[in-house]
Amino acid sequence: MKLPTDLVRMYKEIHGWVGIISGLALFVAFYAGAVTMFETPLQRWASPPPALASAPSLQRTPELVAKALAAHPEAAKGYEIHLKIDSANPARMSWTSTRGEEAEHGGGVKHYASLAPDGTLQVATGGPSEVAQFIDVLHQQVGLPFPHEIAMPIMGAIALLYTIALVSGLVVLLPSLVSDLFALRIGKNVKRMWLDVHNVLGLFSLPFHIIMALTAVVFAFHDQFYGAQGMVFGGQERAGRAAMSAAAPPRQSLSPVQLVQRVKAQAPGFTPEILVYGQGRGGLPSLRVQGSDARHGMRAPTYGMAGIDPETGAITATDYMPGMQDGWSATITSFFALHFGNFGGNAIRWSYFLLGLAGAFLFYTGNLLWVESRRKKERKAGAVEQTRATKILGALTVGVPLGCIAGISLTFAAAKLLGASASYGLHSAIYYAVFLGATAWALSRGAARSGAELTLFAALSMLAIPVSSLLAGSRWFDTASLVLVDTAALALAAMLFLAARTAKKRARQGPRDSVWSHREEGPQPV
Repeated sequence: MKLPTDLVRMYKEIHGWVGIISGLALFVAFYAGAVTMFETPLQRWASPPPALASAPSLQRTPELVAKALAAHPEAAKGYEIHLKIDSANPARMSWTSTRGEEAEHGGGVKHYASLAPDGTLQVATGGPSEVAQFIDVLHQQVGLPFPHEIAMPIMGAIALLYTIALVSGLVVLLPSLVSDLFALRIGKNVKRMWLDVHNVLGLFSLPFHIIMALTAVVFAFHDQFYGAQGMVFGGQERAGRAAMSAAAPPRQSLSPVQLVQRVKAQAPGFTPEILVYGQGRGGLPSLRVQGSDARHGMRAPTYGMAGIDPETGAITATDYMPGMQDGWSATITSFFALHFGNFGGNAIRWSYFLLGLAGAFLFYTGNLLWVESRRKKERKAGAVEQTRATKILGALTVGVPLGCIAGISLTFAAAKLLGASASYGLHSAIYYAVFLGATAWALSRGAARSGAELTLFAALSMLAIPVSSLLAGSRWFDTASLVLVDTAALALAAMLFLAARTAKKRARQGPRDSVWSHREEGPQPV
């Protein structure tokens, strides 16, 4: 396809500037987002089980609830009955007392309750670890350490820039689409190789990136969309949500066994996993069921939910219920499901994980190419030494991605070693200390020297994940999660070690005028 040269040049400038502005934040979002594709196994890997007796049968749950509420009346504000017992939900009953920053992000102190063999109440605090929740928020807020209501509109603006970068990049690639489609020229021209890698990754993952860009805009301006929905549809979904939190006070609540039976009868194919009891408007009892249905996409990353009448077991609110939503709710849910990749089982989950890592690498290579092109233009303009702006952009291209990788790795290792004492605030402190330290190191050492140094640091940080498993020993772990997490960490650490070696060689032997070379500039030929 032949396009006017001026048009292609204009879109190339747009693509470059938009990419450099949004690329660093998008790297954090995509890398953290790839990690959250396995949020449940990560949570199981990091969460120590409480020191409690085995969970009582579901038939004995009313006895457990009565004793727990008598001893801890504050739990009546909201507690959960876990129908499936595993390392992430190791007790039949739990509730959370929130505090400070943890309350803002849905975390806090988790309390678990069980019955001893003699029938006495046992209560303990412990997991699940809040590290997975922290990484998810990091992903949502593109790494910004601001309150959610401030970070989300900024994320939305970055998502819009991301969309512009996709369109402009496609226009730039169109003239040479056929000839460059499968080109990967490996040789002395390193910049050409990185450009080929960037183009191939961008083109073949374009549908995925379009989905991410559009759904991210929906998430960022979620409240505004719901405001418009209320005006158009008369607040039907708000009424449904109110039913979930304001069910009529029951005279006699059904037992968990009866509730599960009635939910399954009304929603065949839906697997109930958690009963969430709480207080709605005016302190009235409310109940919702969380679970999954492999046939449908879900509103949350790993579950759908419905409002339940505690007295009759009837489903009273279906806005978030897989397979029972109206057209508008199903449309909104489709955006969430496409973004979360919670359909299609493990095949889609692994595909999203790999595409997320490839997306992060796409933004890294884009910034790398832009900085190198900027340096080339400076040389043509007669600037022998790199300008301050080029040095800073090069350093940020190194420091931000590698600081993100190292920060996430080390806060995961801390979760494994510290257990329940590792709060959301501690995970945030560890990550941002490492992230800002790596960025400052890159700015002080320069892109070329810090590139090899920080890549090695990121590799060692990644290696800290399986090391923390060894140090934790057999005190607590889920075997399947242990194999998955530690194997992935070892593979990524090996790749980072190889990248560090390559970066060191490039810094020593690469072209003198490259941003990624730390050799002193020699006399230039006349």
